[in-house]
This record gives sequence, C-alpha cells and structure tokens, in this order.
Amino acid sequence: MSSPRKIFGTDGVRGTANVEPVTAETALKLGRAAAHVFKNLERESRGRGKHKIVIGKDTRLSGYMLENAISSGILSMGVDVLFIGPLPTPGVAYVTRSLRADAGIVITASHNPYTDNGIKFFRADGYKLDDKIESQIENLVFTGEIENVRPSAGEIGRAVRVDDALGRYIEYAKASFPRGLTLEGVKIVLDCGHGAAYKSSPCVLRELGADVTVFNNQPDGKNINENCGSMHPEAMCKKVVECGAHIGIAHDGDADRVLLCDENGTLIDGDDIMAIAALEMLAENSLAGKTLVSTVMSNAGLEAAIVQAGGQMLRTGVGDKNVIDEMLRSGFNFGGEQSGHLIFRDFASTGDGLVAALQILRIMKARQAPLSQLAKCWTRFPQLVTNVKVREKKPFDQLDGVNQLVAAAEKELAAQGGRLLLRYSGTEPKVRLLVEGRDSAMLKSWSEKICGAIQKQIGV
Repeated sequence: MSSPRKIFGTDGVRGTANVEPVTAETALKLGRAAAHVFKNLERESRGRGKHKIVIGKDTRLSGYMLENAISSGILSMGVDVLFIGPLPTPGVAYVTRSLRADAGIVITASHNPYTDNGIKFFRADGYKLDDKIESQIENLVFTGEIENVRPSAGEIGRAVRVDDALGRYIEYAKASFPRGLTLEGVKIVLDCGHGAAYKSSPCVLRELGADVTVFNNQPDGKNINENCGSMHPEAMCKKVVECGAHIGIAHDGDADRVLLCDENGTLIDGDDIMAIAALEMLAENSLAGKTLVSTVMSNAGLEAAIVQAGGQMLRTGVGDKNVIDEMLRSGFNFGGEQSGHLIFRDFASTGDGLVAALQILRIMKARQAPLSQLAKCWTRFPQLVTNVKVREKKPFDQLDGVNQLVAAAEKELAAQGGRLLLRYSGTEPKVRLLVEGRDSAMLKSWSEKICGAIQKQIGV
C-alpha cells in the first residue's frame, strides 16, 4: 500500500476497479482487518458459532474479483462469510440485521460508471460505520499488526451462500407499505439502471398489485448506470409519457437512491420527495421532532415550505452518512438529499430507493391525487449547480481570486435570500458549486465567473 495512508472516503472505499485502493490485494487486507475489528467489538457472536459477515454486491463485473478477495481475508481471520449475491445496498443492510450477522459489506460504487467499484461496511444493526471504527480498520491495513493473527485448521471461517436473501428483502420492502392498501390500478414505469434492484423492485411493485413496465433490467456487468437509471432520468420521463403511466421510478446502481417522474413526464427529485413526504408526516403528526434533516444542497424553498407548515429543517454536510448520523444523534425519523437518498428510519437504516418510492405511492393512494398535484406543495427557488473536473484538490484560498469572487457573490446573493456553496466532491475529482437565489441571470453570471477561475487554474 502506498500513500496517502487513508482509504475510506465519504462513503466507504471507492475508486477505479483494479487500481489502488480498489484492488484484490487491498480488498483481502480490508477483509482481514474488518474481520478482526468486528470480531473484537463483541466477543460473542450475535448468532450461534463463529462471528459472521454478510457480503452483497451490485452488478459490476469487478464485483466477482472483490467479493472473492475480501471474503478470503475474512475467512483467514476465523470469521464466517454469508454470500447474498446482487442486492440493493439497503437490502444488504436489512439482511445483515435479519440474519443476526456481526457486520455487513456491500461491494458497489453506487451511481458511478462500471469501471469504478467500492466497498461499504455496515454495523450489526445495519447502520454505516462511524469514523472511529473506519480508522481502526485503516490502521490495521497499513501497520500490518494483524499479520501474526492467523487461525489455523478448524478455526478458519466457512463461506456459505444464502439462497433466500432476495426474498427476505422483498418481504421487508413490502412491509413498509400499509397493510390493506394495494397498488391496483397504478401504472408504473421502472428504470432499474441495470443495477442491483433489477429483480427486487419489479417484484415488490407487482406483488403489491401495480402494472409495471420495466426497462434497463438486464445487467451484463458493464452497463450499470450507463445512460440510464437515476443518473439519466430523461429516459424514464419519456417512457412515462409514452406508456401513459401514473409515475416513473428510477434507481441508481445500488438502489439506495431514487428519482421519480409525474404523469406529465416532469422530473421529481429528492427535494420534491422530501417536501411531499415531510409535509404529509407533519399533517399526520408522525415526523419526529417536527424536523426534516437534509443537506446544504437542498433548495431553500424546501425549508420555507417546512417552516410554513409548522416544522423545521436541519441541514448537514453533503452525504447521506451525515444525514443519518444527525438523525441518530437527535432521534429524527426522516431525512435525505436532493440527489435522491431518502432515509425513512421507521423502516430502514440507510437510504432505500424502493421504500422511498413506496412512501410516495402511499400518499398518492391516500390522497387520491396525481403526483403532479402533490408536487405543488412547495415552490423551488432558482438554483444552479455546476461541476468542474479538476486535476488536483488544491485549497481554495491557494487559488488566485477564487475566495474574493465567492465573498462578493455571497454578499449579493444574501441580499435576495440566496446562498452559495463551493466544495470538492468527496468521491470524484470535481469541484461542485451551488448558487441559489431569486434571479437566474445573476446565478449564471456568478457561476461562470467562479467556475471559470477554477477551471483556468486546476481544471482538466
């Protein structure tokens, strides 16, 4: 392993498949280190016999390589492995709890192209690891402290394949939809993004009674997220109109996020979904603390709508892990991101695109209203998000004139209730700039000035 001596990013380990740190060699070391850490968190396993770790994955070609490598590392530490195959990330989290495993691992790069892959860990309760445990695993990988810990003979772990993992997740997802309510008469277009939900989401929706038109559900290892799914929702929007559907549903590769489309072909993003669901939960008095948890990327109009309805919105840093951490810390039960990560903690321990879609379908049925009408519950402020590919992530104060431009823009935007957010992506070599306010021309002007200055100095 070479420097930098840190492999966990904002959402597990991620990068180009077969390039450090996403190699078979490092996956094996991660498996050994993770097995050692989880084994020592609780001396007694949650189930009978040895400690055990669940391993699931999405549909990427490199998943086979990483699955075998990381499992070899785990087995070498005397911990059993439960293979569950391709399953959405929230499904892996749920099955980890359901099987009383001591930890869960999902091999996925989420919305990234097939050339990337990653490794995410879950605790026994299905929640993502905290920074302290990640640091312990990292330290063991780099220091080699566990090289002398090698169980032998009968102490080596055993690997088994769990045949009913998909069925368990399907029943769990269906249970998030009210008993006695069906989706009969609802016509749905579903874009699986050639990802991990290619079996589970169509099955759940059909078993609940919906008429489902499914596409992009034939993964070949290389077509995951390719011009499809929640990263390219225009295909879903077009198909909804063509089919005369009531709603469109689009997942990303590991189905922990979702974007929707109304019956007119209009995109419904994470902010729309949060507005519809949070306002309904406020009316039902089921929104814990009358608080929606979202990130700094969510539109100011969303917060205005929640406040007007008697609630409040708490903002966190970008990333569903930050949202979940705040929800756990403060006891809140709903939060999410504009990108489509929606966490309904009454049902799930992580973002679940299928569960989120089912909650909107529940509201549509209860209100007997089309999605286009539900989405009118709030007014979006004009917002412009621009990405700039960069060759290095240099501190902004070391870029000539960038901080001065940002300060001037913030002052002008604040005068009209707007805001600005400039940051580096935690998972990609990109700068992300968000500007928000009431004047679209002003947003475009400032975005061009700031991004132009960055592109000139460190752009690709």
